[in-house]
Amino acid sequence: VFQSHEEDDRKVRRREKNRVAAQRSRKKQTQKADKLHEEYESLEQENTSLKREIGKLTDEMKHLSEVLKDHEKICPLLHCTMNFVTIPRPDALASCLPR
Repeated sequence: VFQSHEEDDRKVRRREKNRVAAQRSRKKQTQKADKLHEEYESLEQENTSLKREIGKLTDEMKHLSEVLKDHEKICPLLHCTMNFVTIPRPDALASCLPR
């Protein structure tokens, strides 16, 4: 009788110990999942922000390309032979400008 009472106590203590360990393990897993979720949310926000920035830069690039094309049509320097010279001289540059 005494031995079975001791065994019962041991079983109860072991079950309690296992219950506490399982609870700790679940808490740890939940914390890991929460941390990963926060990281994911942060990365999603950063991704959205970067996509927005890429969109703005793409629009700016299109605009500047159009401005450059329009400018190339009217720029006298682009029609001047000095464009083929690697180091432009100030007098060559002046000779290409309209007076």
